[in-house]
Amino acid sequence: MSMREIEIFRAVMTAGSTSKAAGLMGISQPAVSQGIRKLEATAGLRLFERVRSRLVPTQEALALMVDVNRYFVGFEVIEHRIRSIRSFGLGRLSIAVMPALGMGFMPRVIAAFGAHERGIQISLQVMSSREVHQQVSSGQVDFGLMSDEMSMTGLEHSVFSKMPGVAVMHADHPYAAKRSLKPIDLGATAFIALNPEDSNRRSMESLLDNLGIGLKPLVETPYSHTVCELALSGVGIAVVNPIVAIDYLGRGIVIKPLEIDTTFTALMAFRPGTPLSENARQFLRFMRMQLSGDQARLNAAMGLAAET
Repeated sequence: MSMREIEIFRAVMTAGSTSKAAGLMGISQPAVSQGIRKLEATAGLRLFERVRSRLVPTQEALALMVDVNRYFVGFEVIEHRIRSIRSFGLGRLSIAVMPALGMGFMPRVIAAFGAHERGIQISLQVMSSREVHQQVSSGQVDFGLMSDEMSMTGLEHSVFSKMPGVAVMHADHPYAAKRSLKPIDLGATAFIALNPEDSNRRSMESLLDNLGIGLKPLVETPYSHTVCELALSGVGIAVVNPIVAIDYLGRGIVIKPLEIDTTFTALMAFRPGTPLSENARQFLRFMRMQLSGDQARLNAAMGLAAET
């Protein structure tokens, strides 16, 4: 079988018809049909059923498409890299980050890093941990930051941050005068929660259930930044990743430690066998310095709150 026949097969599977596949490839519809027939003959498989002038993929075609897509991903990664080098030379850094660290933390790192002075162009993609995993696995980014709820099979990884969750609320909330919040406090007032599928929420609810405390969320939302905005608006209290809470210092939000074991973990993920560039290594150094500085700011903020 030829590479051309595989390309035609992929085009038909992707487009859904021979006419659309012909348009994608810039060839005639008969040439597409002929390519499919040749591939079937060479492979000894029936890849499509002919139903009323339409090609309907067989189970064999669907199984083959999985490997064909995997094969073509490699070419797409190469094309992406060629375009990047052609446009920006080697001075480019691509990062995929989960929202909790991508909204405030990473912009602070980029500002401290001084990309302009270094002549480095940065691509910062903020996306779900699942999407971060996909981007790292396919080689679309230099590295990624994701939550620890994802399987890290097939990736090199290390813990970037592991910090206890904190409670956030408006400065006018009755709990703002407390030194810290007890588990019973979380079930006794209006609560803003991450979505039920969030692993940190599930872990916290399990701990509270064991104490006989039921959490009754007033609002549920998928993003920690939205949770903090709601708390800042006086909707209720919430438990969030402390790195997110730092983004709201100076805006009227109060941060309190918790007397319950909640931990937010962020993992750094790399593609195996792909050495990091010098730019990426330097950027990681700035990330760690920013994290250390943010932790100091957080401790100071909670210390000041405790003295009030």
